[in-house]
Amino acid sequence: QVQLAESGGGLVQAGDSLRLSCAASGRTSSTAAMGWFRQAPGKEREFVAAIRWSGSNIYYAESVKGRFTLYRDNAKNTVYLQMNSLTPEDTAVYYCATSPLRRGSAYVSKAFEYNYWGQGTQVTVSS
Repeated sequence: QVQLAESGGGLVQAGDSLRLSCAASGRTSSTAAMGWFRQAPGKEREFVAAIRWSGSNIYYAESVKGRFTLYRDNAKNTVYLQMNSLTPEDTAVYYCATSPLRRGSAYVSKAFEYNYWGQGTQVTVSS
């Protein structure tokens, strides 16, 4: 089992920044990637960003490229999602998740590829 603890959400204004954190604990040895997804009210969960646990591959959704930066601290088993230039369209519950990526990197943006999920943290961006 892997436990994930997210933090850093909140209420901000458009143009502001937030940094989300996700700390992993437990049996993380099978983790190949950690990702962030988000779900807005009435919408499906969507991919935001992911990072391979080894190596330097980082993946972003087109909607956040250039605004969000994902990075990790392996010593702390923690990934961080720095979110800049936030807009009301970024309002959602943000979830971090881990994946063994059994199907390979081509599936890194697929929620079904992730087997452990955090509880989620609310991000609200006012206009």
